[in-house]
Amino acid sequence: MPADFVGLSYEVQQLVDSTFFAASNLGLIRQFKALAPRGVLRLGGNTSEFAWWKAAPGSPEPEHPQIPPVEGWPKPQYYAVTPEAVRNLAAFLSATGWTCLYGIGMGTNTPQRAAEEAAFVAETLGASLQYFQIGNEADFFGRHNMRDPNTWSAKTYLNEWLTLARAVTSRVSAAKFGMPDVGSEVAWLTEIADLWPSIQNPPHVTTLTHHYYFGGPATNPEVNMPNLLKPATMAKVQQTANIATAAAKKMGVRVRMAEGNTCYRGGKPGVSDVFAAALWSADYSLLLASNNYSGINLHGGTGKSVANSVGGFLPGDVLLKEKGESADQIATHPHPFYTPIATFGSEYAMEPVAYGLKFAGELSGGSFLQGDFTSQLQATGVDATAYAATLPSGHVAVIILNKDAEHDVQVTLDFGAGTTGAVETKTLHAPALDSREAHITPSPEPGHLQDGKYTVTISRATGVCLTLNK
Repeated sequence: MPADFVGLSYEVQQLVDSTFFAASNLGLIRQFKALAPRGVLRLGGNTSEFAWWKAAPGSPEPEHPQIPPVEGWPKPQYYAVTPEAVRNLAAFLSATGWTCLYGIGMGTNTPQRAAEEAAFVAETLGASLQYFQIGNEADFFGRHNMRDPNTWSAKTYLNEWLTLARAVTSRVSAAKFGMPDVGSEVAWLTEIADLWPSIQNPPHVTTLTHHYYFGGPATNPEVNMPNLLKPATMAKVQQTANIATAAAKKMGVRVRMAEGNTCYRGGKPGVSDVFAAALWSADYSLLLASNNYSGINLHGGTGKSVANSVGGFLPGDVLLKEKGESADQIATHPHPFYTPIATFGSEYAMEPVAYGLKFAGELSGGSFLQGDFTSQLQATGVDATAYAATLPSGHVAVIILNKDAEHDVQVTLDFGAGTTGAVETKTLHAPALDSREAHITPSPEPGHLQDGKYTVTISRATGVCLTLNK
């Protein structure tokens, strides 16, 4: 599990406010550092397809394609990304210790503009730039970005992507890329891996990327806490991971979940903004990490930027109005509902889904231990999962997530006869699954092995991280 496995995803449109990702935004910097000492910020999203590079204050806005609006997709509202925003982004990354995956539009961009933007970004971000991503969820372009749905495919996408990527490489010879950043068609990764050997002098791709949302939109009754946490949900995730990692192995690269969360189109109140989302994100993150993913980026940002990315409003707000919540009550929810770091005026707060991601980060930098931990737990009839790793310190850490709403589970860990040491415990908890809060609490005193064994009871709807200090 890479030391910088933990990541967040934001819309490129967030850069319109050049003071958001800036060294002066101390509140946001504080939350990034609290989430992870090292992490990866991904900029992309649906709005990235309507950005244009404004190299100088007097640069004229280019002509844009006339794209008809499609319900549920971003309205064709074009906006400028400026050098000031990128310089401030560089200072923000330096202040947080994070690096960046920088998204460049594909849907309405030109090779020349893509190359100009990439050249400035590469020079300005320097070592803070991991790689570029060109295009966001291109597998959906046949629905909303004026590509012919009858001919649009992984192959036609790849040909178009190569034109833009080679333009970037002509200006940034050392440019690295992640792709194809699909929304749902993970089979595209397999097709691209099969096509890749036929490409002459291909650009330097380091990572295959895809997105994942458990379900959606908020109005879908199937998006609920029991379905979010049930074992079948993670079984489907494993199936996707098998396809993605096989394609990445064939290309000799890594794979990353570059955008995702609980419920697409902004999240669902009562599911995305409660403690159940913390248990889900911890389990989801660790499952991908144990499948050799290089990282995960949970999507969020401000309510305005995410609403703009999905047609102008958040479906979750409609649900709250139907339930009779007042404007003041609605304002107490994070917007979007799934955001890991919420914005309340000038204040920022880590939401439950971020606490799950942070908890999973306890194993960052570690090497996973192979074992049939989860199936042994679930054989007891309790919905629980477990992961174990040897940390860079040499200590062994075990995370057990009891996602069951009703049952506790007792576990005995056997570290081997004659093993001695103290066991430090951290607990991921909240009053209930539907609590609008989450906490990570260290135990006041360490436990100790007895004959090389340690027995612990994990309460229902709780996670524990046990670290053996030999």
